[in-house]
Amino acid sequence: MAAPLLDTIDIQGKTITADALLAQREFAHYLVQQRKAHYHFTVKANPPTLLADIELYCRNRQQPDFIDHAVTPPDHGWIETRKIWITTELKNYLNFPHIGQAFIIERHSIDKKTGKCSREIAYGITSCSPRDASAQKVLSTNRAHWSY
Repeated sequence: MAAPLLDTIDIQGKTITADALLAQREFAHYLVQQRKAHYHFTVKANPPTLLADIELYCRNRQQPDFIDHAVTPPDHGWIETRKIWITTELKNYLNFPHIGQAFIIERHSIDKKTGKCSREIAYGITSCSPRDASAQKVLSTNRAHWSY
């Protein structure tokens, strides 16, 4: 687990992002209870029913809570739009510790050279409450995952 790597770093009050591989109950407890930090996890098929529960809830989503339109630097060559839907309604339903919010992010990309379009959907959970992180902040945290 990643916990030993974080033991020497002051993470209190910080939000730790992790891919689905680390979306584990023990790691969530470690971050929130022992280290007084927040988590921001991508959700896939691990743990088993978490993804299915979020997908079911988000199936009939309406207007997004926030939309971010971004044009990448010229050397990257695409235009991207990210939409986020976020909810606190699942925090008492999902079988996962310390959930503050669950979210779905939809990414639309257009290759500026070819015009090819792509669409990607990502699901996640965070221990941050709406007071700690708005939809815009959760989207920003998700986008910045690989930048730190």
